[in-house]
Parts: sequence; structure tokens; C-alpha cells
Amino acid sequence: MTYQQTLDYLYSQLPMFHRIGAAAYKADLDNTLAICELLHHPENKFRAIHVAGTNGKGSTSHILAAILQEAGYKTGLYTSPHLKDFRERIRINGKMIPQEKVTAFVEKYREALHGIQPSFFEWTVGLAFDYFAREKVDVAVIETGLGGRLDSTNVIVPVLSVITNIGWDHMNLLGDSLEKIASEKAGIIKEKIPVVIGESRPEMEDIFIRKAKENFSEIIFADSQLAVKDVSSGDEFLTLDILQGDETLFHHLQIDLTGLYQQKNILTVIQSVLMLRKNGMNISDSQIISALRKVKTMTGLAGRWQKINDHPLTICDTGHNKDGIRYILKQLELTPHRKLHFVLGMVNDKDVTGILEMLPKEAVYYFCRAAIPRALDADELKKEAGKFSLEGKSYGSVKDALQHAQAQAEEEDLIFIGGSTFVVAEVV
Repeated sequence: MTYQQTLDYLYSQLPMFHRIGAAAYKADLDNTLAICELLHHPENKFRAIHVAGTNGKGSTSHILAAILQEAGYKTGLYTSPHLKDFRERIRINGKMIPQEKVTAFVEKYREALHGIQPSFFEWTVGLAFDYFAREKVDVAVIETGLGGRLDSTNVIVPVLSVITNIGWDHMNLLGDSLEKIASEKAGIIKEKIPVVIGESRPEMEDIFIRKAKENFSEIIFADSQLAVKDVSSGDEFLTLDILQGDETLFHHLQIDLTGLYQQKNILTVIQSVLMLRKNGMNISDSQIISALRKVKTMTGLAGRWQKINDHPLTICDTGHNKDGIRYILKQLELTPHRKLHFVLGMVNDKDVTGILEMLPKEAVYYFCRAAIPRALDADELKKEAGKFSLEGKSYGSVKDALQHAQAQAEEEDLIFIGGSTFVVAEVV
């Protein structure tokens, strides 16, 4: 098979959550364990850091990978979904897995895996673990796909578990309360493996503490140990101080991810690095400082408060649930502009009503539909938005919506593109 034929096979033959939704979700680890057995257990052949959470797990994973790479470790990075290229999901030292490696893996194992009938995600996890093992990475940062306890990545025994935060997302699969969602995320906590929780919420702390105690695992809540101060966001860098009690650990730390919400992820990352140091990994302050200034170039991270045009200022962001949108709206308020033009698309299994009721009524909306089966019809989105006095027109594609926004916006206006990862994928 050619590379394109390989991708076509993966997309068409295997259930893919990010395209079709809940029907692709497998609520057990049986298939992944069978794949690992077939591949001679590659998941046991490298050190791993396991990252879960409702928001920020992608950014946190990329930032950690950049720091480890800067510290001289050959670093694997597994994330999902991808924006442009399937191979974004699997990287070593920032470089995507070669096309021929993907094709060779599928050709070699297609018949053997036929009996297992894995989902797209399960197949991809097997590919990633096999690649990292064969390339002998020193460490791999592994982001969960959905949840934690039953996520396909949860067959690893990491050196550190990280849970960024808990919020409302995927309630149809993970549970209808924050406590149930937290219990699913807490499922990545392993016996005697330390865990860092990025954001503490009083109503859920006991869930994590109890799970850690059951597993004899050291647990640290990053935001109870560290704090940020003097935060400012510019065109190139988010700048902040990191405090530990009365001590300033980092002064004027700069990161090339300028979303104000990244300050939460930075605390999670710094606390994780402190824990990794404690457990024998050599990572200096100067390596942290250097890596943070070039996360995007080192790891290929895109779509996080990303500027794609100056005149008019045009920003996109992959935030797609209520917590993510809340931070986006705060930063939009702080970004100087005359009128806001909002290119908006969503998927049909999100809390559409909950998000629409948060959005500013004074903006001009350009409703669109991303090119995936799960995407909500633009006319339907427009109709729902009208219930909240959000005014605008619907368009047949993301590109069409953006072109109309660009035609109508003036120099001092602001265009924002978001509502779904898949909308952003079509503009970056």
C-alpha cells in the first residue's frame, strides 16, 4: 500500500472516535492488551509519563516533551487528535513518524489484527508504542485519548502520572457528574507511581487522595505548591513568575504559547518536572527556560491561541468545552479590538447549549460545519444560536465562513475561529 492507501484503510476500516463519536469508544482494555501481546509488549520497553485531564493535557504533554528533549532525553510524544497530518500524533524529538513506518506497520500487522478488530485509536496506540520501543526512546510522554481508567493508553506503567484538571466533557461516556469524571481520570494512578494533579477542586480532591492512598502513590496538587505572579501576554510570549511559597523559582519565565490559560498548564508542568528530578531525571533550570521559549518549534504544537493574521488580527484556538471557552472569552475581552467576528463550528455531541449561552451577543457570527461526520450542521447551529440572540449567517464550509469574516472585518476588528478542534484544523 501507498501511505495514502494506508490512511484510507485506517480511516475507513476502523471505528474512529473523532469522526463518528461514541460508537467508536471501547469501554475496556482487552483489545489494547491483545495488541500489546501481539507486539511483544512494547509498552514495557521505555519510560513513560502519562497525562490525562479535561483541558490542557495536550499543551501540558507538548511542554513536558520539549523540556525533556532540551534536557537531552530522546523523547517520544503521543497525542490526539491531529490537526493536519495523522503523523502529528506520534513524534520523537519533535519529528513526526515517517510515512513508511506507518505503512510498514499496517502491512505487517493488518491480518493479525483483523481478528482483534481494534478501533482506530487502539491501532494507533499500538503503532506508537511499537515505534517508540523500536527507536529506543529514553522517555515518552503519553496523552490519554478520552478519560483515563479505560483509555487505550492505560496499559503503561509510567514513572509519573499527571492529571491536569477535571471539567465537563464527554459526559455521555465518562459520567454525568464531575465526581464520576474525576474517578475515570484517576484511573491512571498506578501502584507506587507518583501523581501530579494540576488543578485542585475541593469537591474532588478526596477522589484523587483516596485513589493515591490505595495505590501507595505520592500525590501533589500543583496549585497548592506553586503559584503564578505578574502574568502578561504579548505577541510572542506569555511571561510570568513561578513562586513556591515565598521563593521565586523562575523570574520572567517566557513561553511561546500566549494563551492566558497556559499559566495553569505551566504550574502542572513545573511541578511534574520537580517530581521527575526527585525521581532521578536530570533537568536543569536553564533547560526548562530554554525549552519553554520554543515549545511550538520543538514539538509542532499548533492551534493554541494561535495568530494566523495581523490585519485584521485573526486568532484561532482549539478550546471546545465550557471551561476551555471560558478562558478564551476572558482573553478575547483583554485583546484590543473594535468589533468581534466569531467563526464558529461545533460537533454534535458537545454541550452546544451550554457553550452558546456563554458567547458574547455583540459579536458577528459566521456559523460553519467542519468536514467530519460528527460536525453539527451550520444551519442547525445558527438556529440554536438564535435562541441566545447570537446573530450571523451560516456557511457551507469553514473556509467559506472565514473568507466572509475577512471580507467584512475592518483593520481594527478581531476575528476568532473556534468551537471545535476540527474547525481550527481547517485554518492552521
